Amino acid sequence: MDLRKIKKLIELLEESELAEIEIHEGEESVRLTRQHPQPSGAQAFALPPQQPAHAPAAAPASAPAPTPASPTAADGDDGEALPDGEVVRSPMVGTFYSASSPEADPFVRVGSTVSTGDTLCLVEAMKMFNQIEAEFSGKVVAVLAEDGQPVEFDQPLFVIEKG
Repeated sequence: MDLRKIKKLIELLEESELAEIEIHEGEESVRLTRQHPQPSGAQAFALPPQQPAHAPAAAPASAPAPTPASPTAADGDDGEALPDGEVVRSPMVGTFYSASSPEADPFVRVGSTVSTGDTLCLVEAMKMFNQIEAEFSGKVVAVLAEDGQPVEFDQPLFVIEKG
């Protein structure tokens, strides 16, 4: 993981009311925990940081319900809507972007051939854009998230047929 990203995470932790941040990128992960020196720190640490940490995860869960991306993910749990292949899932809660900018072409489309390490999409979390990379080579057979829509942790984003 890039040292600049870690420094930025430290700054975000210091500026926020969060007690802990954990980020996963592929096989790498970073966990930052803040310890409060105040006497009331134990109470502030135990309850309030947990509630805001869970609130953002809960808010997107109810927000995408009317969007087409959420039913696709729900259908994918049944195994009905997902084609055969390896499912690439979101490693975090955030906003899905299929391209580096609104004017740019998507990183991948259905039918695209990808190699290990190729960028599939971006997930924005805490104002940081995280590249989601292919963990194996193959052909993209389904794109399950919509550009600019919220995604949940472990939500299916792509189906790739290993090749």
